[in-house]
Amino acid sequence: MSPETIELLRQRLAVLQPESIAIVDDSHRHAGHAGARDGGHYQLQIVAQAFAGKSTIARHRMIYDAAGDLMRGRIHALSICAEVPGEV
Repeated sequence: MSPETIELLRQRLAVLQPESIAIVDDSHRHAGHAGARDGGHYQLQIVAQAFAGKSTIARHRMIYDAAGDLMRGRIHALSICAEVPGEV
């Protein structure tokens, strides 16, 4: 597990002013996968008003933009659930 990567991602996502954020390191489930050598696998659940009126693709782009270079090194795969407050 990489608590440092999780904290860096949390810091980067702060720009979206999330109401809630949960990040789970799933890297251990991908041991032996070629990409696992170059970065971890993570699950992200984030709730932010910034996603209001945005499509799923636009929400993911906002997250990738905020994560920046983490997506090209420390993070190999990111499973995303991005919602607006009150969305079910």
